[in-house]
Amino acid sequence: MLMVLASLLFSLMGVCVKLASTQFGTGEIVMYRGLVGAVVMAVLVRVRGQSLRTAVPGMHVWRSIVGVSALCLWFYAISGLPLATAMTLNYMSPIWMAMFLIGGSVLLGGARVDARLVATVLAGFIGVAAILRPSLDRDQLWFGVVGLFSGMLSALAYLQITALGRAGEPETRVVFYFSCAGTLAGLALTLLQGGPSGGHDLRGLLLVLAVGVFATAAQLAMTRAFSIGRPLVNASLQYLGIAFSFAWGVLLFDDPVHPLALLGMAMVVGSGIVATRLRHAGAAPRRGASDTLPPDLES
Repeated sequence: MLMVLASLLFSLMGVCVKLASTQFGTGEIVMYRGLVGAVVMAVLVRVRGQSLRTAVPGMHVWRSIVGVSALCLWFYAISGLPLATAMTLNYMSPIWMAMFLIGGSVLLGGARVDARLVATVLAGFIGVAAILRPSLDRDQLWFGVVGLFSGMLSALAYLQITALGRAGEPETRVVFYFSCAGTLAGLALTLLQGGPSGGHDLRGLLLVLAVGVFATAAQLAMTRAFSIGRPLVNASLQYLGIAFSFAWGVLLFDDPVHPLALLGMAMVVGSGIVATRLRHAGAAPRRGASDTLPPDLES
């Protein structure tokens, strides 16, 4: 139930990002989202009696660079794509990680490449082609490329989150520093774009506040789900976010419904679930801190 709730909250965050993008630039949305997350995490750390001091600042810096970049690209893609399409492209991180494993095995001359992983990656990218071809206008193709790249960076961010978990960093500290980095990066991007856009009304301010609240609540629900539940079940349930986003897109934004695009989404979801199961079966990671942090924690 926590994982279903987290998926719903992430989809609602996507709705708010898409609505807010008509008034705010990508940098502003990222900045406000990070600010809300940092405040909530700071309060939670204090309530739990934890410390924000870390022995691995360099790891947090690298995780923040990759994660914030993925977040900025994803929010930008949401502004120009059907909501379900943008969500699907960002949720390709398990497929990208499978591709990284294949590439690493080939380059390092290690164990034999698992043919099932190769088939999973190919099926995932065929699914992406099916999504992009019927559902995007020509002027949306750039947003599709950006969304695809955001999913790749999300995979890199997950690998770094896993490393931080194995280093003993609690999830509250990881999310706090990521939120701080998002606030600073969003501010810098806003200034580069000419400063905050003017003419904001109460509706716009409530939307960016909702982005931060939904994102932070979803992170906490997802992290808790991974800490007490089965990782493979949770990793599969997170794809409900695509279904929720598809429903919101049709109901709120009149997003087109293309049978081929729906088939592509199903292929990406199926490939992601299979890739996740193959990675866990092959690597057999120890149950611990790394399993409590989900692949899309930066979302």
